[in-house]
Amino acid sequence: MNQVCRTSGTPFDREELAELVAKVAVGDHDAYQQVYRALAGPVFGLVRRVLRDPAQSEEVAQDVMLDVWRRAAQYRPERGGVVPWVMTMAHHRAVDRVRLVQNTVQREERAAAQAHTTAFDQVAEQVEDRLDRERVRHCLQALSDLQRQSLTLAYYRGLTYQEVADMLDAPLSTVKTRMRDGLIRLRDCLGVEP
Repeated sequence: MNQVCRTSGTPFDREELAELVAKVAVGDHDAYQQVYRALAGPVFGLVRRVLRDPAQSEEVAQDVMLDVWRRAAQYRPERGGVVPWVMTMAHHRAVDRVRLVQNTVQREERAAAQAHTTAFDQVAEQVEDRLDRERVRHCLQALSDLQRQSLTLAYYRGLTYQEVADMLDAPLSTVKTRMRDGLIRLRDCLGVEP
């Protein structure tokens, strides 16, 4: 693409575009408007082909056209025409955006995978806790009534030895003995090492 059309429909040639960019380099707003009108469409088209997303394409094309304003002083006509210079900037910006999007997606996928692993660990922990509770219930059923009642009142309701003895209408020494014996039987039933 060596020629770009003016708004009037007549094309700019290579030298005219180079002269306009030289004027842009010294801050000529009118020259920039002409360059913008001539190149914004082709820049958007190139970026759109790379990105495919219209909204991102518009954003990147605007960034490229701002770069033309900012970097006009860096343009060297001996290295090539304005159109290839601008289109190279556009292509680089579009490829950079693709890489950025890919990196973002990969980072989000890694975060989701880590979150999923955590959720799996929580489920496994809940299952393990439930199995432990079932084993304790099963082992409690193997105790005598006085042992089971004493341990339940002390460990699940938080009562003291004396309060347990009062509730069960049993001597304190009997309750203490039954609780000690019950804990030993629970330990053996659950397979816990002393």
